[in-house]
Amino acid sequence: MTSTTSTKPAGTVAERTALAAARIADLLGPDLVSTDAELLLKASSDWSRMSPVLQEKVPAGRYLPDAVVRPRTGDDVAQVLKAAYEHDVPVTPRGSGTGNYGQATPFDGGLVLDLRGLDSIRVNDSGTVTAGAGAKITAIDVAARAAGRDIWIYPSTKGSTIGGFVGGGSAGTGTIEHGSTSDGFVLSLTVAPMDGSGTTFTVAGPDVAPYVHVYGVTGVVVELEIATDPAREWVAVYAAFDDWDAMTGVHRSLLDLPVLPRLASADPPALVPSLPASVPLDPAKHSLRVIAEASTVSEVEARVVAGGGAVVASLADYAETDKLSSMSYNHPVYFLQKAHPDRSWFHMETGGLAHWDAPAAVQEAYDGDVHLHVELMGHAPLAMVVADYVCEDQVLAGIPRLEALGLGVHSPHQWYVDRNVELARETARTTDPKGLLNPGKLVDAPPVDTRLNIGVR
Repeated sequence: MTSTTSTKPAGTVAERTALAAARIADLLGPDLVSTDAELLLKASSDWSRMSPVLQEKVPAGRYLPDAVVRPRTGDDVAQVLKAAYEHDVPVTPRGSGTGNYGQATPFDGGLVLDLRGLDSIRVNDSGTVTAGAGAKITAIDVAARAAGRDIWIYPSTKGSTIGGFVGGGSAGTGTIEHGSTSDGFVLSLTVAPMDGSGTTFTVAGPDVAPYVHVYGVTGVVVELEIATDPAREWVAVYAAFDDWDAMTGVHRSLLDLPVLPRLASADPPALVPSLPASVPLDPAKHSLRVIAEASTVSEVEARVVAGGGAVVASLADYAETDKLSSMSYNHPVYFLQKAHPDRSWFHMETGGLAHWDAPAAVQEAYDGDVHLHVELMGHAPLAMVVADYVCEDQVLAGIPRLEALGLGVHSPHQWYVDRNVELARETARTTDPKGLLNPGKLVDAPPVDTRLNIGVR
């Protein structure tokens, strides 16, 4: 995107940041601004190190901010952005840093905006939850459950902030019933634009779309209202199978339960030993793990047995469902990497029926040891294809092979916005006319591969 400004900013980014930081300290207090070297390093990275591609390209310390600001309120954020706008200072928003796409990496230096201080939570009379962008989803879940509500969707990393999850996250536990975070989960947003106004505005309904999963390039989300359901009793069910087909036969049958599960994860023996389960898992067996609604547990157990499997445990404790969800989505990849630090593993996010119907063909997309971790999502499975990492070209070569099998592919080895891109670009012309928000993440056209192409707006 071409900047609407016609003059080149005076001074270096570091010099301009120092001026803006001094102004922010005057406005909000010096305790909210830091240039501590250790904090700058910590604030410059996220969990993109799960990707060996991004670990090579955006390692911690390569791109550092010049200062970190820790606002306490949405009005604070608006004032920070006003000062940054006036001094032409780039701003990169972040939460807990649990994202996997390098979204918190400050490619152009400037300010990192640590939003964790915006942690207010309230359950509304309507049952919805309104929370500050920095509120951890663990805390939101506790507050909602205490009020007799279940939030629609929460990530496998429940220590994530709600702003980071919505602004940069992917899917999340609970999507079997409710789709993704773009499917009605977010009811309204309060946003601070980077337009020099020093104000915030609120959008609702379909108007939230330009601010969901766009890494903050259209404005900094400071508060969110999210959807909930009446609370249900959930049970963590563990089952074991001798083979993939038997396990996935039961896995796919769960879609016709009278109450859909909150989560259903399936793994082959190669991934099982590294999973930190609450119950012993046989490393020679395939593992099926389900967060089932209490009234359906007996039916789930019956299907496991009828399908040739064995019920390992059914744990009627909500805390156990949290533990089970921590082994979902891309977390088995993390646990595999942690258990085998001598090897380099990568994963590719894919969706489609081939994971159930033609798993061998999916595995052939890559050479070497290839494993499938599969989640139930909608009417087709979502999978992490896990393979030995050799080089970036190997990762890229597998994408068309997977697509040829009818699979949708989302690469976790990229750093740029890839959803609602045109809408984000159009919105940013008004909300960020100088292109100062998270530079390098909203590109004019995605690169033909994942080789880093920073600073194109």
